[in-house]
Amino acid sequence: MDVILIAGLWLPHTIWLEVADELERLGHRPVPVALPGVDDGSGTASLDDQVAVIVAAVDEANRPFVVGHSAACTLAWIAADRRPEGIDRVGLIGGFPGADGEVYADFFEIHDGVMAFPGWEPFEGPDSDDLDGAARQSIEAVAVGVPEKVAKGVVRLTDERRHNMPTI
Repeated sequence: MDVILIAGLWLPHTIWLEVADELERLGHRPVPVALPGVDDGSGTASLDDQVAVIVAAVDEANRPFVVGHSAACTLAWIAADRRPEGIDRVGLIGGFPGADGEVYADFFEIHDGVMAFPGWEPFEGPDSDDLDGAARQSIEAVAVGVPEKVAKGVVRLTDERRHNMPTI
């Protein structure tokens, strides 16, 4: 099965490499998606740019399992909305999808056009309890500021068939 992997805020697609290796070992084809504005360093990328890349990955795959992590659960849900007949199922890890008309990820202040990783304090508790110091440092080392046009992009959902899709 093709498995499209969408990393959460601040994280490049390479964060999925260990997961991708395990999926390959199990006979699947992992597709970690490189998101504009994160993986290419483009501070001008928009939410629509990210959605376009994810939808293109769905179109190139064979009825994939689309997995979103954290805020990217919304991106996975948007993909389900845009391609309800082209996706086998959706996986939501550590987050919930936003609703139509909501702002995607306006969680922290924007400075110089980006929402920087705010450190671990806002995530203390269940969101980070299982991360040791080394894991936290490795995540901090790869964290990339999220462009304002991504963080403040508006979620658009129009196809109710997404609700018929198996979601785990």
